[in-house]
Amino acid sequence: MSKKMAVPGDVGPDVRLVEDDLQQVLGYQMAQASITTTRVFMEAVGRPFDLRPVEYTMLALIQKNPGGSAAQLAKALAVTAPNITMWVDRLEARQLVQRLRSETDRRTQRLQLTAKASKLMTQATARLLAGERQALDILSAAERAYLVELLQKVASCRAAPIAVDAVATEPARPPARRRKPEAA
Repeated sequence: MSKKMAVPGDVGPDVRLVEDDLQQVLGYQMAQASITTTRVFMEAVGRPFDLRPVEYTMLALIQKNPGGSAAQLAKALAVTAPNITMWVDRLEARQLVQRLRSETDRRTQRLQLTAKASKLMTQATARLLAGERQALDILSAAERAYLVELLQKVASCRAAPIAVDAVATEPARPPARRRKPEAA
């Protein structure tokens, strides 16, 4: 009798491994959550619009910050200048982004979306938000807002220094439960 090997797509959400200490590891929980959000992104935006998550994010940032520079994008996304240049080149080749010379500093190029990209972003964002609401309907509107707020706080810590040697080696205790926000 042959056994079928399990691949990630074959494992249902009800199949669980013992996670023990991983339950307290924020990075693990975020990685598990990203499996869901990545699937939603790919179904709602990635495949229909042929966009990668980084491309969508760049377009969204350029849309809300027209005239910004590639250096600003690189810093916001924590990537290198050559890496951001490669992504901008790809978006420009697809006629989604325009590089415009700065009027005040001719060495600087400013980025803006094309009309094609503006239309695409309106559609893509609407589809993405609807897909997330549907996939995450286990959360109330208030819980979703609270989760977004907490994730923004986590993201704001990305530049904070980390003193690994000062980290305690004893097992972490579960934090005291906070009261959930009222359901909307």
